[in-house]
Amino acid sequence: MPSTDSQPRIRLFVVDDHPVMRHGIVSLFDCEPSVEVVGSAASGQEALQAIPALQVDVVLTDMRMSGMEGDEFVAALLKTCPQIRCAMLTNYHSDEEVFRAIRAGVMAFILKTAPMEEILEAVRVVHGGGRWIPQPIAQQLASRVARIQPSSRELEVLKLLARGVSTREIGMQLHISENTVRNHVNNALEKLDSHDRTKAVTEALRQGLLRLDD
Repeated sequence: MPSTDSQPRIRLFVVDDHPVMRHGIVSLFDCEPSVEVVGSAASGQEALQAIPALQVDVVLTDMRMSGMEGDEFVAALLKTCPQIRCAMLTNYHSDEEVFRAIRAGVMAFILKTAPMEEILEAVRVVHGGGRWIPQPIAQQLASRVARIQPSSRELEVLKLLARGVSTREIGMQLHISENTVRNHVNNALEKLDSHDRTKAVTEALRQGLLRLDD
């Protein structure tokens, strides 16, 4: 069924692990002639199984979900369906989570408190290849980008420290001197505004710079 302006309807897929929220989002589009909800899922894993069999234009996913977070789901989806545009619903938007989502391929962030008109416009913008980032999230992103981050080598050293590897063993493993290892640690401490290694690791984990299960 075509939309009122004779353009093809946007085929939308909704992913949210909260049934009430998921059904509520789907119902928002029931009376919208330009959008057709072609499916929904309660998890990223479920969505990854369902979407390839459908002709999906835009995926609207929650940021925080059990089992698989929104950014992990988007990254996995775009590996197999790179043509799909992804938007993310959130009521919690730390700059690090948003930054990870952008790196995963998310093109829009929609606050769950946004009115229907704004949600619809964001879906249309994303479908057209644009980005939709509300002002509060844009400001947080600007702050995140402005901060000096530890280098990949400094983070590598922190990760090894968190796993209980000694300074000497780190040096041997990375083929650098113990003094160089200590310099990397000190640089990371300064950039993470931490006074000891434990706090630096904790802060790097909080910011999403480290994932110890990698």
